[in-house]
Amino acid sequence: MKPIISFVELENRVISATYRRLMVRAKVVLVEKASGLQLPDPVTTIASPVPVGALRIRLPDTIKPGTYFLKALNGHGEDAAQSAEFEIG
Repeated sequence: MKPIISFVELENRVISATYRRLMVRAKVVLVEKASGLQLPDPVTTIASPVPVGALRIRLPDTIKPGTYFLKALNGHGEDAAQSAEFEIG
């Protein structure tokens, strides 16, 4: 079964998301839709051995307004899952 990452909400520059079937050492990154660039910060690493959970990702002040999505990378750095797009204002 394929891993899933789901955007839940953005409030006070904190992204809430849930994931399923992501293993330990998987990374969740923020990607700007317009450029397709994976941002170097924030990067969240899954530390729980349980493959189901929730994330809270605080956005640094350097993140500009635009359309973004979350991308999950497996332990080998390969694309595993992608969330729906969302706006940062």
